Amino acid sequence: MINILITDDHQLVIDGLQLMLSSETDLHCVATATDGAQALAVLARQSIDVILLDINMPGTNGVEACKRIHQDFPEVKILILSMLKEASLIKLLLRSGATGYLLKNAGKDEVIRAIRTVYRGERYYSPEVADIVMLSLAGDTSGATTSPFPSLSRREKQVLKLIVDEHTTAEIADKLFISFGTVETHRRNLLIKLGARNTAGLVRTALEYGLLE
Repeated sequence: MINILITDDHQLVIDGLQLMLSSETDLHCVATATDGAQALAVLARQSIDVILLDINMPGTNGVEACKRIHQDFPEVKILILSMLKEASLIKLLLRSGATGYLLKNAGKDEVIRAIRTVYRGERYYSPEVADIVMLSLAGDTSGATTSPFPSLSRREKQVLKLIVDEHTTAEIADKLFISFGTVETHRRNLLIKLGARNTAGLVRTALEYGLLE
């Protein structure tokens, strides 16, 4: 029996995954969590083989949670769930201890196959993710200087600069002619990519590593 912990801040996703697993006799969802802190608490008190981990969550985000889970519970296999397909972010998560990376548009058969694969100690990537990683590795040069963080898009850099300049979400939306919700999405993605817990952490990291230069 493979004991599974599902971690996602959307109940609809949790319900859908539980339904997928319910028909498999060797897969058992023993617990769910809505953020990284809850997941760590579950791992501390229950025996878990595989954790399905979303990376875009409030509080302890997926990147930070992945690092802590790998450090504190190295026997647990970490299968990332995400719609993000940026090579640098994927590689960061793999370096942080993830055993596999599954896109959220995966069907039931792929989800089940991924869980069984990582449980056996093998890596699993959604086909599109595998292609992205391989292309990224092919483009790497041995002498290249690498940043400790995934690359930021032009828009993310614009949002980050305005955050550093102490603009509110509404002001950022107005200046960039985008919606309030879009700004919040960029903010959440920045928190994930920079491993920050809050806005103060974003500002500190941006200034310390010269991300706006």
